[in-house]
Amino acid sequence: MEKHKMPTKERIIEESLTLFSIKGFKGTSVKEIADAVGIKDSSLYKHFKSKREIFDTIVLAVGKRMEETSKAFGLPTDANGLPGEDQFEEAAIFYEKLTLEGLQQLSRDFLTFYMTDPFMSRFWRMANIEQYQNEEIYNVFYKIYMEDSIRYQSRVFAEMSRRGILKDRDPEVMTISFYAPIFFLLSKYINRPSKLPEALELLERQVEDFYLCYNDQQEREQDHAPNPPCRK
Repeated sequence: MEKHKMPTKERIIEESLTLFSIKGFKGTSVKEIADAVGIKDSSLYKHFKSKREIFDTIVLAVGKRMEETSKAFGLPTDANGLPGEDQFEEAAIFYEKLTLEGLQQLSRDFLTFYMTDPFMSRFWRMANIEQYQNEEIYNVFYKIYMEDSIRYQSRVFAEMSRRGILKDRDPEVMTISFYAPIFFLLSKYINRPSKLPEALELLERQVEDFYLCYNDQQEREQDHAPNPPCRK
């Protein structure tokens, strides 16, 4: 939807996130937001009590986008875009059914989403600014992208190991092996959308290494992986 056709509250969110991603949360004033929307300061306060409430609404929107995307890709999820307490076995079964090609495609889809979705990419840029300016705001990003994601993936990998899908290894170490390269690729390419094909090609190779290293369901074929990337 074009910005001028959006309801005022949505335009406030959009313009705020754009300004936050350029100037940071602290560096953006309520007046600058109001000017970008084309309203008076007093009118903005009819929609939001404070700049922090605008930020909190942005965080809720990020969670909603993550939830909708996970569901679109077939993953069990709750309102935060991650499996609920009773869904980790279901998530493990979902991953169990994926071939190498399926896991690569899922990873490509997620990376493409985070790199090309305008809302998510602006939120990422804002967080990179805030890590040096506002610890409280950055901690929200840290919880979403690192703390919650690593805890979730570790629990899924632990369940997959229990079911004999993955090797019996430290689930947190497996998670770092899987997640850290994706986080690195996002950090490297988030502001360079034209480099998406290059990022996806690197991601495919990383996912293949992870799959060959930790998958415990089937024997590796000699012509497919003559030099497995990690020890048995």
